Amino acid sequence: MGQTLLKEVPKLKEWPHFSGEGEYDHMEFIRGIDMIKEDFELPDRLVTARFNTLFTKSAHRWYIKLRQAHGHQSWTWWKTQIINKWANDAWRFKVETAFESEKFNADKDKALPWKILRHCGGDLEDAVKSRTTEQSSAEDIINILGEVTTRTKIGSSRLEKFKSEQLKEAEIRLHLSDKQENELLALLYDHKEAFASDKEPLGEIIGHEVDITFNIKRPYPPLFRRPAYPANPKSREALEMHIPEPLNLGVIRKVGHNEEVEIPTPIIVAWHNGKSRMVGDFRALNTYTVPDRYPIPKIQISLTQISQEVYLSIMDGLKGLHQNLVTPRARKYLRIIVHCGVYEYSRMPFGIKNAPSHFQRMMNKIFPEELSEGWLIIYIDEIIVYSKTWEEHMWRLSRILTKFQPVNMKISLKEFLFWL
Repeated sequence: MGQTLLKEVPKLKEWPHFSGEGEYDHMEFIRGIDMIKEDFELPDRLVTARFNTLFTKSAHRWYIKLRQAHGHQSWTWWKTQIINKWANDAWRFKVETAFESEKFNADKDKALPWKILRHCGGDLEDAVKSRTTEQSSAEDIINILGEVTTRTKIGSSRLEKFKSEQLKEAEIRLHLSDKQENELLALLYDHKEAFASDKEPLGEIIGHEVDITFNIKRPYPPLFRRPAYPANPKSREALEMHIPEPLNLGVIRKVGHNEEVEIPTPIIVAWHNGKSRMVGDFRALNTYTVPDRYPIPKIQISLTQISQEVYLSIMDGLKGLHQNLVTPRARKYLRIIVHCGVYEYSRMPFGIKNAPSHFQRMMNKIFPEELSEGWLIIYIDEIIVYSKTWEEHMWRLSRILTKFQPVNMKISLKEFLFWL
């Protein structure tokens, strides 16, 4: 960052401050910080170093507690924490009620024009701007916005494209009004970064690497050194078909001819209904792995919780285990051997002993508040959100989807189930 630009950074008293008390607006605080950070090209550390002063009263006590627990974190991480903590139902209800009221008063409710336009985006924003002047009030903009969306299809084209391209394979079973269906579509679109795409088919979760510890020391038993299993031509062909996908996704890598292979694991080709899949025979590895006894929820008890709910969304962590990186130290233990060579997992494979426990612990750490509030079930990589009202459900889905991006986890829209 240039010294000239640094000198122009506003003084601390000119930055937005946030107390978390009274009729606060945490999103205005976030947008204010975002604008200063962008305008003056500030690195995260220069921004977060000011938090001890920018947070006051209740928010300051909350900040100190979180800072002591997690240390230095990025501005993106802090934004997620602010939203999760301060975007409570009371605040959201107040804002939505004011905005949707027929007696909406732009001056009283302080809805500034730029806030409204910011939520339009693309053609819709251009259409509204072309019909307004610098003197147009917030009420003028709201009236024009209503007219544009009522009389044209502007604003819906991006959602329709998203629906046709991304949601065509998702299973959405519902009986909703047009308004509710549009709200759901808009919500998914606003959080599209949380979903896998052709450009980003697989997430790479930050901060939760997988490690493996043995309960024995070298020299390792002969059980660890096994050759590739014999395979008939059909199974060989299947293996050659399966290897390229994880190789291209960075899940595995080809081990070089000069690298020592101490613990090779043979691969089994499993067939079901004429379809094949590649399965690592990790039984030897699992026998000598120190167990992680983290509890997995009992699915029967979990399903009892949702019996009286009205709205239910089920999301799948796409290739969940493969989104977890393996520590560089442990990767040499996860080498698989097939007739066409040796490959090494750089991401957690299916079939290793502690995979479910690791993933469950990680998910519980990402969503502690949501789980404690009693409207979220996580069963390894299955995420279930349930609610009694539509408004409540949209808000809860938004909270969940907001948390995926900071940890770089992707979920599958093909496995997104919405039930009414």
